[in-house]
Amino acid sequence: MRIATWNVNSARARAERIGAWLDRSDVDVLAIQETKARDDQFPASVLTDRGYEVAHHGLSQWNGVAIASRVGLEDVRIGFPGQPGYGDPEEAEARAIGATCGGVQVWSLYVPNGREVDHPHYAYKLRWLEALREAGAASLAADPDAQIAYVGDFNIAPRDEDVWDMAAFEGSTHVTEPERVAFDKLVGTGFDEVVRAYAPGPGVYTYWDYKGLAFPKRRGMRIDFVLASPALRDRVSGASIDREERKGKGASDHAPVIVGLDGDGGEAVAREAAK
Repeated sequence: MRIATWNVNSARARAERIGAWLDRSDVDVLAIQETKARDDQFPASVLTDRGYEVAHHGLSQWNGVAIASRVGLEDVRIGFPGQPGYGDPEEAEARAIGATCGGVQVWSLYVPNGREVDHPHYAYKLRWLEALREAGAASLAADPDAQIAYVGDFNIAPRDEDVWDMAAFEGSTHVTEPERVAFDKLVGTGFDEVVRAYAPGPGVYTYWDYKGLAFPKRRGMRIDFVLASPALRDRVSGASIDREERKGKGASDHAPVIVGLDGDGGEAVAREAAK
């Protein structure tokens, strides 16, 4: 079984690329972030025509998350318990959707960006991460054997090696100590980051800005992760980052991240039907 996560930076703009990637990737579950679409605008047919069931949560032209599965899609949940909203008054944002796929509770997460360190969105980001930690801790306390995957765009580079040049990020979000502590606390709750062991850094990234020729200059960040509960971690047998998908016309600024379970290597490979 393969689980993948991908911030597509507009599902409508990249519908053709999403379909093509699924055609050449043996992925059973795809968690998508930043769909930038309401539910009625989301191009679900790209997924359903390929045999996937789909759950999408989108409220506007911003944010938006989805899960597509060809191994079942049950117990769909919009938002996690205690998930905060943003603004005054607070309004819920489309940043989290969960579903049980092939016995694994998969959460597609789009963590708030934070914008600037002194911006209210930064404080919101830290509250959001703490609420996720609390929800995760409660889930594991209720069932230590639960198979849970928190996957998506975390908008945090947990280590210095996860950015191309720390000096370039001085005073910026994504690399501050409070953000890294929040990420580490989530991991400390019992959710291990399972990709790094198979795709170690430095210089291994999941995101490259469109500006300044960042991709060809290898100026990237590792901010997309798969965090697995203890019971799921024990099933992980491989992982990869499909850097090739960042190339070419119309690419997202993020690359898909893939995890394989139960002996699967987790690489992006051509499906038999496409050979």
